[in-house]
Parts: sequence; C-alpha cells; structure tokens
Amino acid sequence: MKILCISDQVDPLVYSKYIKQEYKDVDLVISAGDLPLKYYEYIISTLNKELVFVFGNHNLERLSQFVNDGRSLLPGYAPVTLLPEYDGECLEGKIFYDKKHDLIIGGLGGCKRYNLGRHQYTEREMRWRIFRMLPRLYWNKLVHGRYIDILVTHAAPFGINDESDPCHEGFHALLDFMHKFKPAYLLHGHIHLTDFNAPRAATFEQTRVINVYQKYLLEDDKLGGKR
Repeated sequence: MKILCISDQVDPLVYSKYIKQEYKDVDLVISAGDLPLKYYEYIISTLNKELVFVFGNHNLERLSQFVNDGRSLLPGYAPVTLLPEYDGECLEGKIFYDKKHDLIIGGLGGCKRYNLGRHQYTEREMRWRIFRMLPRLYWNKLVHGRYIDILVTHAAPFGINDESDPCHEGFHALLDFMHKFKPAYLLHGHIHLTDFNAPRAATFEQTRVINVYQKYLLEDDKLGGKR
C-alpha cells in the first residue's frame, strides 16, 4: 500500500501540474493538519483519491463543524459531518474503516495547550478524547482482530520527534495509546523540519512514529488486514 502523507506546509510538487505524474499510484492521502482546505480540494480533484485529515492548531477553517469549539472537548463533540465531497473526511476523535484497503485509521488533531487558542488540549483533555474512542477501538479488535492500523495526530508523542517548548511538547497520552492499542504507525506533523535529511521516524514498541511534515510517502505492503 502507498500513502501520500502531508502536513503543515504546502509542497510545491504536490500543488502543481506534476502531481498526477508523481503520485497517480498512491492508494490514499492522509493529512496531519495545518493545511488549507483548498489544498485538499486540489489533491482530491486531481488524483481522484480518498483523503482523510485532522486539524492542527492553525488553518482552523470549519473546525467547529467537527469538534466542540469551546475551551475543551469535555462537553462532547458536535455532530461529525463530511465536508463537501471534494474536501475529504475529517478524522477528529473518530475511527475510519477503509473497507477497500482493509485499513483502520483514527485521528486526534490539535496540540498541547500553550495559550488560549483553539484546538489546544491539556493531557487530561487528550486522555478524555481517547476515552471517547474506546468503544470503537474494542469493536475493531472483536471484528477485525486489531484495534487500529494508523493513528493520525497533529502533535507528536512526548519525547518522540517533539520539542521542549510548551507549544511543541508532545503528549504522554499518545505513548499510552501506542502501548495499549499498538498501531502500526503514528503519523504526526507540527514539528517543522529545516533539514529534510534529518531523521523523521522513530520506533516505540510496535509502532513506527513518523513526522510527515510537508510530504512523506509511506509504502507498506503489510498494512491493514495483512499485518
């Protein structure tokens, strides 16, 4: 399976007439946030591929359609609806089953709380968001034999690909998620890369954690039910 992963910065090759030439054979597009919806529109309409995404802490157009737009998610989610067809499907706080590829994907966007901005969470709030996903995770284990294949986040897990400042520090809750539910991949953005030769990936127990800043092509023939 081949997945085009994007986050944080528009890639000039993806957002160009060469996108079909370079990425016509991808099976799916995944965004880890902080990108304009018009970028998604261009990718979907040009490649004719499914795109799933989470929001980051910038480019929050239409965020309130998918999550409670208050200070936290504790009161519960707003009804989850699809964006217009060309804009893809939002994964915020939900699990998506891609029947075509037998792939289970979940999403938890946003970042660590560092001011009063939107889509920022404390550790407690992030754990609550995960708690709300538990019924579907356990259902997946019962029906599909595994909890989840890919978790898409905006922020990194604590101590893995993150930074020490309050904005870019990762979540301990994501470490616990990987320990318990063992996704094959955790794909995140938020941490900008100035050196594209710098390491993007690390391994935590059974999970490959990858910073998909700007663009990353994930290829794995063992994804989904083939794991």
